[in-house]
Amino acid sequence: MKLLIATILTALLSFIAGIYIPLWWFFAVVALLVALLVHQRGGKAFLAGFLALFILWFVLASWIDNSNGGVLAVKIASLLPFGGSKWLLIIFTAVIGGLVAGFAALSGSYLRSTSSKKKL
Repeated sequence: MKLLIATILTALLSFIAGIYIPLWWFFAVVALLVALLVHQRGGKAFLAGFLALFILWFVLASWIDNSNGGVLAVKIASLLPFGGSKWLLIIFTAVIGGLVAGFAALSGSYLRSTSSKKKL
């Protein structure tokens, strides 16, 4: 249950933060803070952060691709080694976002566990 709560909370807060704070990396701060608030073990925290941003960035990249008719994604995919496949580009984008958020959430989980050990 905590995994679902952390995933939804990370995705929702990252989306809201993306509207108001124009820094692409700020979702990592959000993932770290959610991992500090929702206590989970390292693997589950990583999975929650990864899934949240993977799904969010996949949906947003697909929406942006749809809104411009796929022209930009095909051009960028032809510059990169994706053979012009816009779907590979969208998946690659989602994986990068997921990894950054996953590692940020893992850091938050480890930070919480070390601070709780100091209290003992």
